[in-house]
Amino acid sequence: MSSDGCTHERGHIIDSRFFGAGYGTDASRRIFCDVCRFQRWLDVEAALALSQAELGMIPQDAATTIASAAHVRGLDLERVRAEIATTGHSLVGLLNALQHACPGDAGQYVHMGVTTQDIEDTGQCLEMRDVLDEIDVLLQPLVADLADLAEDHATDVALGRTHAQPALPMGFGLKVAGWVDELLRDVERLNQVRSRSLAVQLFGGVGTMAGFGGHGRRLIDVFARRLGLEVPTTGWHTARDRVAEYVCALALTTGTLGRIADELRTLSRPEFGEVELPWRHGTVGSSTMPHKRNPEACEQVVALARLAAAQIAPALAAMAGDHERDGRALRLEWACVPDVSHYCLAALSLLREVVSGLTVHPDRLAANIRAVSDEVCTERLMLLLAEAMGKPSAYAWVYDRSQHARSHGRGLKAELLCDGDILRYLTAQQLHDIFEPAGYLGESASLVAEVVTTARQWLKEKERAAWKPA
Repeated sequence: MSSDGCTHERGHIIDSRFFGAGYGTDASRRIFCDVCRFQRWLDVEAALALSQAELGMIPQDAATTIASAAHVRGLDLERVRAEIATTGHSLVGLLNALQHACPGDAGQYVHMGVTTQDIEDTGQCLEMRDVLDEIDVLLQPLVADLADLAEDHATDVALGRTHAQPALPMGFGLKVAGWVDELLRDVERLNQVRSRSLAVQLFGGVGTMAGFGGHGRRLIDVFARRLGLEVPTTGWHTARDRVAEYVCALALTTGTLGRIADELRTLSRPEFGEVELPWRHGTVGSSTMPHKRNPEACEQVVALARLAAAQIAPALAAMAGDHERDGRALRLEWACVPDVSHYCLAALSLLREVVSGLTVHPDRLAANIRAVSDEVCTERLMLLLAEAMGKPSAYAWVYDRSQHARSHGRGLKAELLCDGDILRYLTAQQLHDIFEPAGYLGESASLVAEVVTTARQWLKEKERAAWKPA
């Protein structure tokens, strides 16, 4: 302990008592807690012993005793910590503690036929499964809120922007529907991760299952059933694609959240004013400017998306392992798997709060597009003129006049009417209609309806899956 009384137990931002809420959640800290990780390894050892007893490989009484003793609250974790420091081995200290906790000779049957990585990889897959379950819980209300938002504003005329410049009119709901559509692809990817990545490891030192005396194939089936994980065809001690896919999928999902948050941050700027982020009295935006209401939550989600993306490199690097087993992979994964999980769950939690309290301002949407209505009509004007002069000629005709008008600070509609040449091709009423943005929303409403229907179908499926008869 230092002279100021601090024991220096919190060295990562995720574990900070002061700032950790911005980088992780209660659930993510629970899943990746040191003590809880030990408990998972003990759960795996208990499942192994009970599975071996079921096949007659070890006595049933010994397996029952091992399972009863496999609880961290009954073990001397300080002794485990000391043994890790002495042996340099991540599991042996915990195994010794478990063996000593088993009365009689039951401890002699602990960890029969397996290697350390069998236990630790299986435990990590249990952690990954818990994270995916938590993501699922957080995604559902976010998708529901965004689907409602898209439907409510499906035909609110908004300015579509490309390269940060005015482009064409669109329904504001279509922008939101694009977010929902991307999130649903994230859902699909995460479901695929479940089936490919959440697998047990139970193959022994070099993947031959030799330590199970011919019972290996039956044992892994029983073992996987107990733990609720997939049965792999062969060992994956150095085949780390399962974990790499998990990390990449979570980084992609967090990237989607970052894109949404960044757009909301931009649209909430006073000069846009199209959306208003939730705010509560007492929140401080600046230590020197009392008026500030900063988009802190949106900025944090963007930061988390970038941090999540940074975890992909170590996950891919872990795929390069030597021969049948290599300790480098786990050392990388023990850092990037928790971190990407913390960041994804924190981003989901933060964005959910933002979206649930979001206000859309249709009046500002309309005002912003009215301010550039001459600019956003050019495609519509060109296509109508193309019926008379062909598309290339119509493009050149509109290009020259629109660029000339903008360069001289004049509106295109006024310049066309003043020139009068346009009336050789279009009537004054047609020209008036062309410059009305609400008339050029295309398929915005139907596209929104399709995405909303798909989202609500997924939500109903999740609701049905969660419902269990009494």
